[in-house]
Amino acid sequence: MKLKLALLASTIVTGSAAMAQELTVWDWKYSDPVTAAYYDSAREAFEQMHPGVTVNFVAQPHDQYYTLLGTALASGEGPDVVLLHGGSQTTSRGADLADLSGMSEGFSGVDAFSADGATYALPLTIQGFVVYYNRALYEQAGLDPDAPPANWEALTSVCDAIIAEGSVPCFAMGNKEGFGGEFHVTLATANSFTADDYTAWAAGEMPWTDPKARAIVDLWVQMNEGGWFSRGANSTAKFMDEYEMFMRGEAAHTVGLLSDVAHWKQFDDFLMPENLGAFAFPTPGADHAALPFAGGIGWAVTAQSDEQDLAKDLVQILTDGDREAIFAVDTGALPASNAVDTSTLSSPTLSVILTLMQEHPAGMSHAIMNQAVLEEWKRQSQVLLNGDITADEAIEAMELARQSNM
Repeated sequence: MKLKLALLASTIVTGSAAMAQELTVWDWKYSDPVTAAYYDSAREAFEQMHPGVTVNFVAQPHDQYYTLLGTALASGEGPDVVLLHGGSQTTSRGADLADLSGMSEGFSGVDAFSADGATYALPLTIQGFVVYYNRALYEQAGLDPDAPPANWEALTSVCDAIIAEGSVPCFAMGNKEGFGGEFHVTLATANSFTADDYTAWAAGEMPWTDPKARAIVDLWVQMNEGGWFSRGANSTAKFMDEYEMFMRGEAAHTVGLLSDVAHWKQFDDFLMPENLGAFAFPTPGADHAALPFAGGIGWAVTAQSDEQDLAKDLVQILTDGDREAIFAVDTGALPASNAVDTSTLSSPTLSVILTLMQEHPAGMSHAIMNQAVLEEWKRQSQVLLNGDITADEAIEAMELARQSNM
């Protein structure tokens, strides 16, 4: 009798283990205490919907994330759900991702995660670039903090005044990993690229000798030679050394984000709302300054997941209005779900940003570039800052990279 009971107990335990299910999720946000409520809420909602199924969130290092992900997917040992940046970081991996087109209604920024009629991720946030400035440093330099520069001539005058005052550089700049140069691609093209230009740029069909592409290099060189950037830019990490420099009041401007770091909320907390302002980056000859933005980060289901339906349910929860609202309030990120009421995100600087987004939107040209070409530009941006090459030499190198990766 004891033997029969033991066998029965063994069968029950073995059967329960076989029935247990787990979804593995990779991202680079889970270890951040600020996001804890978001992840806890998503896990709780999912496990209530699917009793017996657990969710294992695995935080990977951001600087190695795509290398690790590529290796895992190539070996067939990848996770079920992954967090991805919008643009080519998602669309170039379409073969490894499930099509979520049927779930994509009700979001802004979906285009950044879509290609060839398929949507490969549901956006969690909106990403964009805006120039944040320190109003107190404007006053210190004899500038009107209520009149930020609206055109290139005005920005040049502002930087001249900041540099002449002598306390701080005009722009904090971190380009250790080439991110300063990467962001600059979008800033330098936001006021000039048309819809057709973005299409050609994404396809690699616009040569770097085109005046609109050449402006990326020429403007970078002009700003550097004008002394606008902080010293040691190539040895300064953008995340977070550049932004900490700005928050300490050691630079008048920084090119910051709209997502959950280096943004209005973080800068408000350090500088106080009355000392922070924002404007869209103007470029030479532009009629107005546009604010570039698109889908920021989003959740995707890997094609190799054995639990497609469960994984899609989890993605739906991670991006529903309730969860995106938690993420937005706790991190200050702009939510992609149209179900979220952004009126709870109150800040004078945010109000300016939202107005710019509505009046003068633009695309994110760096996000749709061929990744190999972008990496070459990041390298060229560094040697240009060092003064080791000319603008013409950089353009020649970039054109070679474009032709080699078409």
